[in-house]
Amino acid sequence: MSHFSIAEARALAVGPEVDLAAIDPASTPGISGSSKDIEKATAKIEDEVADLQELLYANKRAGNDPGNVLIVLQGMDTSGKGGAVKHTLAGLDPQGIHIASFGVPTEEEKSHDFLWRVEKALPEAGVVGIFDRSHYEDVLVHRVHQLSSAEEIERRYQAIVDFEQRLVESGTRIIKVMLHISKEFQKENLIERLENPEKHWKYNPGDVNERQLWDDYQTAYEIAIQRTTTDQAPWYVVPSDNKPYARMVVKYLLLDALRSMDLHWPEADFDVAAELERVRNS
Repeated sequence: MSHFSIAEARALAVGPEVDLAAIDPASTPGISGSSKDIEKATAKIEDEVADLQELLYANKRAGNDPGNVLIVLQGMDTSGKGGAVKHTLAGLDPQGIHIASFGVPTEEEKSHDFLWRVEKALPEAGVVGIFDRSHYEDVLVHRVHQLSSAEEIERRYQAIVDFEQRLVESGTRIIKVMLHISKEFQKENLIERLENPEKHWKYNPGDVNERQLWDDYQTAYEIAIQRTTTDQAPWYVVPSDNKPYARMVVKYLLLDALRSMDLHWPEADFDVAAELERVRNS
């Protein structure tokens, strides 16, 4: 079964009653898990995604404001965020791409509200932006490690909802994806990183410390999703033990967002016939 559509991708959206334990990280809803089927389903949309992204950027270059797209990727360590970035953006015009990653805040960033550094990293109009981790770290890590009070974390949930609503109203299509993996799959990935010298650079001894807090993180994710999934900016929980499947889903969600923008080629701001004549005579 190689058929997959935007409808299947949309079906992975979750509501405020999400239960991560009820979602099988190894499943591949909407398609068989075979690499051949997933490759075919991905290949059939690649040209359209590239064409629409070019249209989006062309409007930016023409001085129009067509809106933008923001993909927010979250997930446990080794969930495949970096790979999803690479594969989602493959074949797209890098001029119209903006990638941001959020690690431990700097001292300057700590002196501001938690959304300050995120605002600075937002994509411009006409650009597809992708966050490898995001403002959600400030309610996930902070909840698990008790870096902020319960009251402050509750405030942040609402601040995030308000922030994302403002983005939507200004023309941003927000795609929020949790790459949902199993604890066993994470262990396999960590072992692979240690056994392969070419992947040692990906390993951080602190990953094992965070792994001990697996259940706490699952709870933190559930609460964050419950508090911040909205009709305008829903969360998609994507089973991600099968990484090609997860990457395919993200690409379909990007296609859905680009189609919704109803893009058209910008009109020339010069006399095309006159310029054609000039070029022929040059």
